[in-house]
Amino acid sequence: MTKYHHILITGASSGIGEALALHYAKNKGCHQLSLCGRNAERLEAVAEKCRTEGVEVTTKILDITKAKETENWITETHLQHPLNLVIANAGVATTEETSENVRRTFETNVMGVVNTVLPALDLFKKSPRQKNRHIVIVSSIAGYHGLPACPSYSASKAGVKAWGEALRLHHKKEGIKISTVCPGFVRSRITDKNTCPMPFFMEADKAANIIAERIEKNVGLIAFPWPMRLTTWLGSILPNRISDFIYERMPYKV
Repeated sequence: MTKYHHILITGASSGIGEALALHYAKNKGCHQLSLCGRNAERLEAVAEKCRTEGVEVTTKILDITKAKETENWITETHLQHPLNLVIANAGVATTEETSENVRRTFETNVMGVVNTVLPALDLFKKSPRQKNRHIVIVSSIAGYHGLPACPSYSASKAGVKAWGEALRLHHKKEGIKISTVCPGFVRSRITDKNTCPMPFFMEADKAANIIAERIEKNVGLIAFPWPMRLTTWLGSILPNRISDFIYERMPYKV
């Protein structure tokens, strides 16, 4: 049974966001889900699956790069029923072919997370007596080291990984829990487009189970699978001449 009664998830129309929504819908203790995404058809399909489990679900078509709209949605949602868990999951992975793609990656993966986390933090600070105030930032194993195959993606994920880790200690005394998630290759609309090898590939429902279990335990950095975490961590501490030799031989996305 989860201790989080009202859960908000961005990017809930597919991938890890969808899987987490379905996981919590099936988990006793969760009474309400607030989900957002950009595709109305996919988002509503996820919401309907969750409703069949008996949980109340509200949805919002939202572009999280729009700060004010995101803040208004989170605030209104919290006022209707206090949030316990906010999961900043929405993200994109684009090619480096155009400057527009690069900007979109940073705007979504970094500023979209900022636009989600800051309003949640403000609301939680104003409710010091409220139990179970938890914010989760979804980063990636790719955030451990800059990857030549996806420079803007790995850089954006590195940024939110560092921010989440720092926020956890910064707000610890206020009783606000913050966890950062760094998954490896998990089935999603992003990985469906990949043509490169994806070692230790994982289905989204299995990833959601791991994430939710560790959120309940208030784990600060939720990175998995462990072989990829170990490999990328080692890559991040190697001398540049060695890591360059390794990474320049890795296959690129096509």
